Parts: sequence; structure tokens; C-alpha cells
Amino acid sequence: MSQERLHMILEMLGNNNSDTFLRYAAALEYRKLGDTNESIKYLRNLMKDSPEYLPTYYQLGNLLEEKGQSEKAIDVYKEGRLVAKKQNDSKTLGELTEALMLLDVYDDEELS
Repeated sequence: MSQERLHMILEMLGNNNSDTFLRYAAALEYRKLGDTNESIKYLRNLMKDSPEYLPTYYQLGNLLEEKGQSEKAIDVYKEGRLVAKKQNDSKTLGELTEALMLLDVYDDEELS
């Protein structure tokens, strides 16, 4: 089913490749299918092109953690925290803070 869903999403993206949600959905489908590199590529591009789209930060950070790239994940989580603060999104801010704490990032001034 995920392969079919990915195909549909990619088809829709072909008609509107700037749709933020479709790009995010494609990244999640690639992840479900086990193609983490493609998922990371989509999320990085989305983060670059639509930095205000908050779900990207947690997903990208989590994938980087899974690939053993904790330092890069920390950078992504921190960047996401800054965006969440600007948007006054306390839920996402809390999720990103928790992700950092699970990586033993406690004393960073950005967590205050």
C-alpha cells in the first residue's frame, strides 16, 4: 500500500512540486518503505525551501539519529526550536526540547 501511496503523492507533486505537505508526505512514505536516504533528501530540501514548516525538523532529526548522526540531529532540533519559538508553538517546542534532552543536551542556553 505504501508504494501505491508514494506513487500517488509523487504524481500529485509532478503537478505541484512546491506543495509543502505533499513533499513532507513523500518523505514519510519513503521512510515507511525503508528508503531513509531519499526521505532525508526530501526533508532537507523541504527545510531549506519551507523553513517555517515545523514537522520537518523533528522527522529529519529523528532520521539523522537513526543513522548515527547525532550532532547533525542536534543542529536540526535546535534550528526547529528557534522556528517553534518564533511561531509560539509550545507543543513542537516541547517535542524538540525532549528530543534534545534524550541526546543529553541539557545545559544549552537555547533550552532556557
